[in-house]
This record gives sequence, structure tokens and C-alpha cells, in this order.
Amino acid sequence: MPAPQPAMPEMNDMPQQPDANNALPRLWPQGSISLIGMAGAGKSTLGRLLAEKLGWAHVDTDKLIESYYGLPLQDVLDGLGLQKFLEAENTLVAMLNVRRAIISTGGSVVYGREAMERLHLLGPVVHLDISMASFLKRVGDGSNRGLAIAPGRTREDLYLERQPLYQAAADHTVSTDQGDQNASLERLYAWLVADEATTKEGQG
Repeated sequence: MPAPQPAMPEMNDMPQQPDANNALPRLWPQGSISLIGMAGAGKSTLGRLLAEKLGWAHVDTDKLIESYYGLPLQDVLDGLGLQKFLEAENTLVAMLNVRRAIISTGGSVVYGREAMERLHLLGPVVHLDISMASFLKRVGDGSNRGLAIAPGRTREDLYLERQPLYQAAADHTVSTDQGDQNASLERLYAWLVADEATTKEGQG
């Protein structure tokens, strides 16, 4: 008979660590941060940088999809077709159960209702915003990027379709249009460490 699988320890069975989120007023204890936005916005790069700065884990949901299917993202998209790809992305992201992690998402995650609900439960959702011109320049023709775009639609159509979805879903927006990821990192970190009540008072 197969050996019984050991149970994962509950939090009250684990050694207590100092709360690293004390310096991040916008997070609750053990929260995570999710990055959304167009392809080419720098979600993976900025996600890694922020994870290193905080000493947290980094989760790339495109890589999660690749690891689940054992294929490059473009091959997964080609094999499943657009609709089933979006369903798979929604399902896998909705199953995330991570703490103290920076989650870099695929650009199409914003179509998944359950996925976005899950990300908001895990912590703040930050939109990395780029202009259409920057998007078109950075993604090129979009080949081999796993760009979830319907047949007959242009990259311009895709940008215009997704922008209001990102804006509606985001708790905060950081422009990455200039391409300076270190500057973008500092702007995002400044928002995370700012006291929310103080910020509102300053805006009043």
C-alpha cells in the first residue's frame, strides 16, 4: 500500500516569525501583491524586483500554466484554443493559495472573474500601465508570446479592450511607460509603505 501523505502543518504549528508586513500599511498580515497589465508592461521583471526587495516569493502565473501543461505558453494557447486557454488560466489562478508573494499575472487574467476575485482576496492588485505605443513596440507582432487575442482582432483592439478592465480591477496604478523598472519599483514601494489614512488626508 502507498505510504500515507503527511499533512501540511497549520499556522499554529509553525514557528512564529516577526510580521514583515508591519512596514506595509496597505497589506494585512501574510498578504500578497498582484501585478496586472498588458504584455510588455514589465509584470514579471518588476515582480521579481519587488519580491527581492521584500524578501518574498515571486509567482509568475504564465509559468504556472506552462508547468501545469509541460509546454511553452504559446503551445498551450495553440493547443487549447483561446476560450479554453482563458478558462484554464482562470481556474489555475483562482486556486492560488500563497502568502508573502508577488504575483505576476498574464495579461488575460483580467477576463477571469474567479481569478480576479481570488487575487483581491490575497491582497492589493496593482495595474502596471503602458501606452498603446509602448505596448506595440514591446510586443512586436506578438508571435510566440502566448498573446491571448481572438482571430480577426488587432493588437490595438486588444489594448483598447483591456485597458478599462485593468483600471476597474486595480487598487493602484503605476506607469511603466518609461521602461525604468527601478524607478517604477520605487514608486510602487512608496505607495505600499504610505499610510492610507495619511495619504487620503493629504489629498483632501
